[in-house]
Amino acid sequence: MYKRKIYDKLLEWKKETQGEKALLIEGARRIGKSTTVKEFGKNEYKSYLLIDFNDVSSVVLDAFDKYLNDLDTFFLILSTEYNKTLYPRETLIIFDEIQKYPKARQSIKKLVSDGRYDYIETGSLISIRDNVKDITIPSEERKIKMYPMDFEEFSWALGENLLIDYIKTCFNEQKPLEEGLHHKAMMLFKQYILVGGMPQAVKKYIDNNRSFAMADKEKRDILSLYRDDISKIDRNYRSRVLSVFDQIPAFLSKHDKRVRLSTIEKKSTFPMYEETFFWLGDSMIVNECFNCADPNVGLSINEERTSIRCYMGDTGLLVSHAFDEDEIVKEKIYKQILHDKLGINKGMIFENAIAQCLVSNGHRLFFYTQYNVEKRRNDIEIDFILSSGNKIKPKLCPIEVKSGTKYTTNSLERFIAKYHKRIEQAYIIHTKNFCKKGEIICIPSYMTMCL
Repeated sequence: MYKRKIYDKLLEWKKETQGEKALLIEGARRIGKSTTVKEFGKNEYKSYLLIDFNDVSSVVLDAFDKYLNDLDTFFLILSTEYNKTLYPRETLIIFDEIQKYPKARQSIKKLVSDGRYDYIETGSLISIRDNVKDITIPSEERKIKMYPMDFEEFSWALGENLLIDYIKTCFNEQKPLEEGLHHKAMMLFKQYILVGGMPQAVKKYIDNNRSFAMADKEKRDILSLYRDDISKIDRNYRSRVLSVFDQIPAFLSKHDKRVRLSTIEKKSTFPMYEETFFWLGDSMIVNECFNCADPNVGLSINEERTSIRCYMGDTGLLVSHAFDEDEIVKEKIYKQILHDKLGINKGMIFENAIAQCLVSNGHRLFFYTQYNVEKRRNDIEIDFILSSGNKIKPKLCPIEVKSGTKYTTNSLERFIAKYHKRIEQAYIIHTKNFCKKGEIICIPSYMTMCL
């Protein structure tokens, strides 16, 4: 069990709701939802009972069908079937992979109203329309999202707690790290890029003397699971979802990183792919990033949903997705990335990692471009735009990501000149140490967790 930040949110839910609301944890497959919730039940309750709807007995399903109007009998069946003693107000009942049995989710209203026990639901693709169209969504439910392990959690797993504390201190004090520790932090971040945040991949990496190859095998198993999930969805848009999923590395390797439907299907339009992007985004397999035509505080108000970038939800998965297994072994791709020797696709992988860090911190992703008619190209390209989070006078924080050591800041400077009244702070995220270039703050990639 690795330390996960969501554990504190579970404690907060337990304290605040006092059993008056169930908790629904949404997230992609294999990110550690079940493991975390079981640990929470074990530590914070006198007993817990987990119903895994991937592997549930007919007796339990029968109880949901026949005894929800007789909860004494219903709980007796659960207690007997799982050989667990249930204690009023001291037992947690977990509905794991609840999307497999939507009727259990609908029962939450009655179970919460009964008030005897606490309930946590976990699931992947939980709000996909096919899974909820025939049930009433309970209002007695609080939702939170869970993501793969972020950089900080990954570092904790590798025992680098003190280094993380030092990085945070340097960010808060606006100063560079000692140079040797900067190089150590960058090496740690590169490991995170290559392994990613899927707990089983992290475990394989650590348990096998930091073996990228063993982590890669686990990641490929996860990618196979994702493809299996796609094969089960509505056939009307199944092939399009698969096409976009397969081409994510190709889209991200282009200069503007946008999804170009013409490369998938001739004469295709975004309305034709509405269900495709709904599925990919809602399953949390990808992190969607939309173009913001008029960057202002209400970024989503001005988003252009026909201009989209699809980052992989986990950068480690992107690395395995982008290179086939033989290519990684024969060409030593991991070694090349670790030592900055990879000539292609480095920017794609680096930017995806930054997107993952921002999403883990609760940010929605937006980018900005300005087309210059005379030059016949974009003369402003901003990778990410965040809201400052200031509740009194919220402003924007434009971010440019630079994977190389040599770069210009022309695009960001033009953006600042055009929208200076709306900007709180502009950032460049790069591979070098902390520094300032005029009014722009340049932070090393490992400091993204502090934004």
